[in-house]
Amino acid sequence: MNPVTSSAIEALKNIKKLQVQTGVSLAEFSNWKVGGRATVLVRPTSVEETLALRKFISENQLPSLVIGNTTNLLFTDEDIDAVFIKIGSDFSKVELDGNIITAQAGVWAPKLARFAMQGGLAGIEHTCGIPGTLGGLVVMNGGSQRKGIGDNITYVKTAGTEGKIKKYNNEQCQFGYRSSIFQELDEVILEVGLELAPTISKKTMHAEMLSILRSRSKKFPRKLPNCGSVFVSNPAMYKQYGPPGKVIEESGLKGLNIGGAQISPEHANFIVNIGSATAKDILELINMMREEVYEKTGYLMEVEPKHVNACGEIKRI
Repeated sequence: MNPVTSSAIEALKNIKKLQVQTGVSLAEFSNWKVGGRATVLVRPTSVEETLALRKFISENQLPSLVIGNTTNLLFTDEDIDAVFIKIGSDFSKVELDGNIITAQAGVWAPKLARFAMQGGLAGIEHTCGIPGTLGGLVVMNGGSQRKGIGDNITYVKTAGTEGKIKKYNNEQCQFGYRSSIFQELDEVILEVGLELAPTISKKTMHAEMLSILRSRSKKFPRKLPNCGSVFVSNPAMYKQYGPPGKVIEESGLKGLNIGGAQISPEHANFIVNIGSATAKDILELINMMREEVYEKTGYLMEVEPKHVNACGEIKRI
């Protein structure tokens, strides 16, 4: 990979109407409020811009990574010399045709859930409280109540590294519990097709969504920066010992802090930034939690968020 030079940045500014920012503080929009600075961040607003961007990055061999709401990312404390491709609200068109929803990757997940409900469609109401974009939800096969968005996906369109559109059907997406093929591919999710079922009652579904939101509000920390659940629930461990939060709490770790990172006193499967956390603090706390639970149960918990290193690579923790 080549460094992101000033001439490369100037060339990026000439790609259609691409929005380009330089020297961006990752801590400013990181959900954990930690991280160094990104050399350049771009915000495509159309498929054409995204394809042209991907082609330029490939031809110039520049390091790059795709981000949405960063709900499942932990940025290094170091500066990152890479092109950050942020897919957000400028790329969030949603259309309804019968019981089929076609949505761009930048739509806010709770907004999409409400859109489906208002259209009289059921199936993705479990996503109503997830603070992320559709693209990120697809990558993680995110959801709640042990459900995943992949259950309702018919296809996913992406921009490949050469600047060409690729299309995956549901089977090709390889959806599993909090996993998909997109975690291994260097592609930008553009558009998603969802097939839903007519709801018996909009009123009932609306009440269910409000119940989900109330439940999340009571159980999960909201006032301090965090990235949601730190550890993925393992069915075998769940059956024997319970969910990660319960096991972590029973290990005596709830409320413990390293530097500015704290295991939330509200829910032990959350790490919150109490004011001055660094990525190093968070990583040390994650490793401590895993080691303690492993000693107690024999299960090595899988970490849900990924770590972004100084080279702009997304790595499992």
